[in-house]
Amino acid sequence: MNPRKSQGFSLIELMIVVAILGVLASISYPSYNEHVKKTRRADARGAMMGLANALERYRINNLAGGYSGAKIGSEDGSIFPNKAPIDGSDKYYDLVLTNLTGTTYTITAKPYGIQANDECGSLVLNQGGTRSVTGGSKSVSECW
Repeated sequence: MNPRKSQGFSLIELMIVVAILGVLASISYPSYNEHVKKTRRADARGAMMGLANALERYRINNLAGGYSGAKIGSEDGSIFPNKAPIDGSDKYYDLVLTNLTGTTYTITAKPYGIQANDECGSLVLNQGGTRSVTGGSKSVSECW
């Protein structure tokens, strides 16, 4: 008599595989989320640099007034969008212009929606190219 051959997997083998997959997922998912947040920050930084370039062009064309009078958003006369990323339909940062005078400006990228709990908080750039962060727990070098 031949002993009966087993076919398929036992319940124990299946449970071991499921446990291993669970451990791998619990390790990789937070890393994936951090990478996605980093990518969104990079999009915001790129939009901030684009806005800074648009402000410089505006100042060149408006020598008497400098930066003052520049508007961002979707209204007529805007020099740049006020959301980041510029491409696509999903937006994760509001771009805000403050301290707008003839010779100075400050651009702040404020996270919102699913990006609102980002550890970097808001990204800040001024007319001199000085970069900073506000409202976050990470340093400038980690966020920029």
